[in-house]
Amino acid sequence: MKALLLENIHPEGVRILRDRGFEVEVRDDALGEADLIEALRGVDVLGIRSTTQVTAAALRAAPRLQAIGAFCIGTNQIDLQAATAAGVAVFNAPYSNTRSVVELAVAEIIALARRLVDQSAFMHAGVWNKSARGSHEVRGRTLGIVGYGSIGSQLSVLAESLGMRVFFYDIVDRLALGNAVRCDSLEELLESVETVSVHVDGRPANRNLFGDAEFARMRPRSLFLNLSRGFVVDDEALARHLRSGHLAGAALDVFPSEPKANDEEFVSPLRGLPNVILTPHVGGSTLEAQANIGQFVAGKLAEFVASGTTVLSVNLPQVQAGPPGERRLLHLHANVPGVMATINRIVAEVGANVDAQQLATRGEVGYAVLDIDADASEDVLAALRAMPEAIRVELR
Repeated sequence: MKALLLENIHPEGVRILRDRGFEVEVRDDALGEADLIEALRGVDVLGIRSTTQVTAAALRAAPRLQAIGAFCIGTNQIDLQAATAAGVAVFNAPYSNTRSVVELAVAEIIALARRLVDQSAFMHAGVWNKSARGSHEVRGRTLGIVGYGSIGSQLSVLAESLGMRVFFYDIVDRLALGNAVRCDSLEELLESVETVSVHVDGRPANRNLFGDAEFARMRPRSLFLNLSRGFVVDDEALARHLRSGHLAGAALDVFPSEPKANDEEFVSPLRGLPNVILTPHVGGSTLEAQANIGQFVAGKLAEFVASGTTVLSVNLPQVQAGPPGERRLLHLHANVPGVMATINRIVAEVGANVDAQQLATRGEVGYAVLDIDADASEDVLAALRAMPEAIRVELR
């Protein structure tokens, strides 16, 4: 089995895959579509972070590919529909770096409120500017959290421990933690708080969630943070509201267009603005978080290849498969009536006894895992793969 890991995956992920018997190729940079298609020749498992785009064309050109690991939270860089149609399992790390993102948000809220970036720049320029002007405590101030999932809710708890009053808005009905107050609309939240921190997912509906109208609705001299997805914010609109003085500061870790490698120039209308913190998509990039992500995602990939387990896959039905028996058949198929009857008939025709069988469905896809007590001949595999409902059939 061959694994290709891009974008500087943590060595812990490399070690786990090599310990499980994979031949691992490691590259530090992201790849464009043409280069990715070329690199995927003969690859069984692909590991990426947030920059490499796994398109339908790349998936079609990689028939051997079994699984993709997103060594991050988001999976919007992967065409999940095309991956499912190709029978490729996709895994991510939904919780491993949440604490790192939350700690960065807290640090940036304090840094913006105290104008620490500007003060540091003055000092480096030799300017002694000892003044309390524009510098505030965060205690007693109001924080609005847009998106109250695993990151937003953790930030809520830490912000309250600093003495902040927390409001949140989410399209999902979330349980308020501590004394946090739920807002019924984004507009209500923006009008209620002095600092806004965005922690939404990468669904298309969140594109341009914040533009001129939303920034104008925020209170004068508010602070704004985006540590979620770059396309959520119209950076040109944000820059205008910062230059006008309507907003007092901002911190962004993600951008609509990001360099694919460290030697490319970062271009943004937010460069050079006062009291603006810009970081290169490092919200989850602590050594602790990256080690945790490496362990988690690499473990999921290795487990899937070894046993067919799909628990926490973002696109396939969830099956917790134990250690394989004598022979294990994995059958991903269209979720229509009669598929299992056909599978069992084909297996029975070779005189095999089914020792264990699991089936799970997810939308239009079904996934069956069968342990049988006899060799599955090439004729049986051919018959299973020839089923009109079959998407992918593998033998372990």
